[in-house]
Amino acid sequence: MSAPTALSIIIPARDEAAGLRVLLPQLRTDWPAAQILVVDDGSTDHTRLLCEECGVEVLSHPRSLGNGAAVKTGARAARGAILVFMDGDGQHRAADVGRLLTRLEQGFDMVVGTRARAGQAGAHRALANGFYNRLASWMVESPIEDLTSGFRAVRAERFRRFLYLLPNTFSYPTTITMSFFRAGYPVAYEPIVAPPRIGRSHLRIWRDGTRFLLIIFKIGTLHSPLKIFLPISLLLFLTGCGWYGYTFVTTHRFTNMSALLFINALLVFLIGLVSEQITALNYRDSDR
Repeated sequence: MSAPTALSIIIPARDEAAGLRVLLPQLRTDWPAAQILVVDDGSTDHTRLLCEECGVEVLSHPRSLGNGAAVKTGARAARGAILVFMDGDGQHRAADVGRLLTRLEQGFDMVVGTRARAGQAGAHRALANGFYNRLASWMVESPIEDLTSGFRAVRAERFRRFLYLLPNTFSYPTTITMSFFRAGYPVAYEPIVAPPRIGRSHLRIWRDGTRFLLIIFKIGTLHSPLKIFLPISLLLFLTGCGWYGYTFVTTHRFTNMSALLFINALLVFLIGLVSEQITALNYRDSDR
């Protein structure tokens, strides 16, 4: 295989030497002309030494800053017009890179490697990801098949447009996916086989799951505020109507509680409306 011109393959890694030992030689063989860049996020194993032995570029953080921070470091240093992001834990295969690039050439701005349910790390992760996918799909009004996959090919110019929005944690795929949909950039999904990871995961189910759910709502208010504020406003309004109906029947009065609920419903709706206008400013230059 020969690499397209100016292709950069970026691999954020933290203590992933065991997985990189398998992945890097395959990438170097399949894509000899590509820039292969490993971002060592404060590893305590021999990740950096292994990268040097394999003849790939490596950038190191002095301490762990997070998966998203490593992705941003790699995106800033990449020379390619096309960026491919992969994990170094053995779940992403060099053989699938070409399939993502082929879909990208069909006119898409980003192609995401979609994992089957069996390819996700445990039933709990599959259930959680399914919930996140449906929630995000509702927010952007487009089907999202895999919100958290870190295996994707993307046009560098488009990706860097949203670098300032990306968090330093594990939620960068969520943010960039919803940003692309909000900006109107075409996104495609390509099914991949994800083998079991090599080594220990850095994710913690309850801690990171709760944090990720909060991030989903934070991203929702950033990209589609009315999707969050309008249902809350409607709930307050309907509760006010119900309470007013109850007090009218029982005491023949319009109570302060009803007034408070109606006022809060109006305030939440107006906050959502203003937030929607502010959000639109983030995408005013998305065609550049």
